[in-house]
Amino acid sequence: MQASLNAATLLIVPLAPLVGALVAGIFGTQFGGNRIGRTLTHSLTIAGVLISFVISALTLQAVVQSGARLNETLYTWMVVGDLKMEIGFLVDGLTAMMMCVVTFVSLMVHIYTIGYMDEDEGYNRFFAYISLFTFSMLMLVMSNNLLQLFFGWEAVGLVSYLLIGFWYNKPSAIFANMKAFLVNRVGDFGFILGIGLIAAFAGTLHYAEIFSKAPELAALTLPGTSWMLLTVACICLFVGAMGKSAQFPLHVWLPDSMEGPTPISALIHAATMVTAGIFMVARMSPLFELSDTALNLVMLIGAITALFMGFLGIIQNDIKRVVAYSTLSQLGYMTVALGASAYSVAVFHLMTHAFFKALLFLGAGSVIIGMHHNQDIRWMGGVRKYMPITWITSLLGSLALIGTPFFAGFYSKDSIIEAVAESHLPAAGFAHFAVLAGVFVTAFYSFRMYFLVFHGQERYDQNPDAHHGDDDHGHNNHHDHSPHESPWVVWLPLVLLAIPSVVIGFMTIEPMLFGEFFKDAIVVDATRHHAMKELQEAFHGPVAMALHAFSSAPFWLALGGVVTAWYMYLINPAVPAAIGRGLRPIVVLLENKYYMDWINENVLARGARLLGTGLWQGGDRAIIDGFFVNGSWRLVGWVSKRVRGLQSGYLYHYALVMILGIFVLMTYFVWLNK
Repeated sequence: MQASLNAATLLIVPLAPLVGALVAGIFGTQFGGNRIGRTLTHSLTIAGVLISFVISALTLQAVVQSGARLNETLYTWMVVGDLKMEIGFLVDGLTAMMMCVVTFVSLMVHIYTIGYMDEDEGYNRFFAYISLFTFSMLMLVMSNNLLQLFFGWEAVGLVSYLLIGFWYNKPSAIFANMKAFLVNRVGDFGFILGIGLIAAFAGTLHYAEIFSKAPELAALTLPGTSWMLLTVACICLFVGAMGKSAQFPLHVWLPDSMEGPTPISALIHAATMVTAGIFMVARMSPLFELSDTALNLVMLIGAITALFMGFLGIIQNDIKRVVAYSTLSQLGYMTVALGASAYSVAVFHLMTHAFFKALLFLGAGSVIIGMHHNQDIRWMGGVRKYMPITWITSLLGSLALIGTPFFAGFYSKDSIIEAVAESHLPAAGFAHFAVLAGVFVTAFYSFRMYFLVFHGQERYDQNPDAHHGDDDHGHNNHHDHSPHESPWVVWLPLVLLAIPSVVIGFMTIEPMLFGEFFKDAIVVDATRHHAMKELQEAFHGPVAMALHAFSSAPFWLALGGVVTAWYMYLINPAVPAAIGRGLRPIVVLLENKYYMDWINENVLARGARLLGTGLWQGGDRAIIDGFFVNGSWRLVGWVSKRVRGLQSGYLYHYALVMILGIFVLMTYFVWLNK
């Protein structure tokens, strides 16, 4: 079976976008003299991603139909003792699925960008960045060792820094990309500690070799402590996932990253980069399965993120930030599933979420274009009659997001809720409450945005900032005329993303959750963690599951959220204002995002500055410079000044010193001989 996958062919998958990125970045920008135009730039980068997608789809077909697998080292970079640092590919069900998701969403974003960035001066540079990001993400998901995983991990972080700060003349964008970079460094510090622990005690960075030694590692404790080594290593790895996948409290960078262009919101912060942490934990399932402590922490952090980030989506007025907080909440759902040992369910939701969340982000971008770069949903309304394609695709995406039966999001989201209910870990009680309550919250904020944008009274001509607000492109907005449908290069990706947003869950739930799709890729100890076993016993097909949902709590909670949003924002708009006045302290708390930014800036950052100033003034200047450096030369100067006085130049002075010296030595030796 392994022979049916060719490593040389698979190498084309990451290299094709890399070649497109290099050509566009060098010859399509001032760096290389602007030798190629816009048409050639987007044609080359789209062709590169298209080639990657086709090969990825063929690879997925081989994996599904014939059980093909590949685990091969392509290049040995360095050997340090017994530790080999290599570049290699591991292709199984998990990798093949991720390859298709990354390349398909990236392809849609590349096509969409032709229309969205048409007026931007950095058009070629943007295509170079998103192709480079695609290369980095593919290297991450295709790796067969922790070294290459870490390379891809850091590369997507670097390119996201470039993309978030793409409009580098916009102060808020520069602040946002620096914030994302610094917060991710916190997570990555934990990540590299986890990798270091595994490398030190397993003696290898190769996945297969690490997993084969997992039982031995489980018997070890961290030197000098009674802590289980694997628990510490898994928690460190998860800290990295918390940063990359924006889990509380390392979530603060993701909403601000909406300062970048909308296409990267879909590519990076909905479908690919933020799911890297989910992918990594699923890939490391043989290690996490051996530590209930680590699984409890994963579940608890995911539950907090799923519920409390959803609350923040309720009070957002920027259309992109509503979708951003939705992403945070859904990442929390995936993390909860990981903690319940339902890794395949988490990855299943990762896949379905990638399609409908990319659809919602690109739909939001289409609305922004149609509304002449107004992003405030309070000044929209009635847009559906002007933008019918954007309206219907956004509705389908919203229905998938809230878990409407038969839609893609329903199958993955309901499976998460059921998996948590079947988990017997201590954190499962709170987690089950959080994911159930999150169903109502998600439906409420999703359809609050939907109703305010596409239905009700037209308010776009009442926008007080219509003539002087900065738009999504960092330009001043001078438009005040009616909305319009976006060009075909914008709405075509919406249609293509809407199709899997509706049908992909129905088509794939059985093989992905209850078949052998993830065989050899995900490991679950069914004797200790039996959530997946109980899910399988209760599953009687996708149709039966969807029909049963109409009598379940999640469906009625979702319906309640939609009806509540409909009443509050279309029938009786005075209700939200009255609730806001009555619950003003809570609204202030939400508006300040639980004061996490304030804590980071005024406690952690200021504390770090004070500590740094103290170390600089007291340690560097006073001790190192003042005592050791300056003190040493002062001491030498003082001694030399005193000694210099003895050098008079008179012969009788030197003779006297010699006589006194001989006298002292004679006295000393006489005293010794007594």
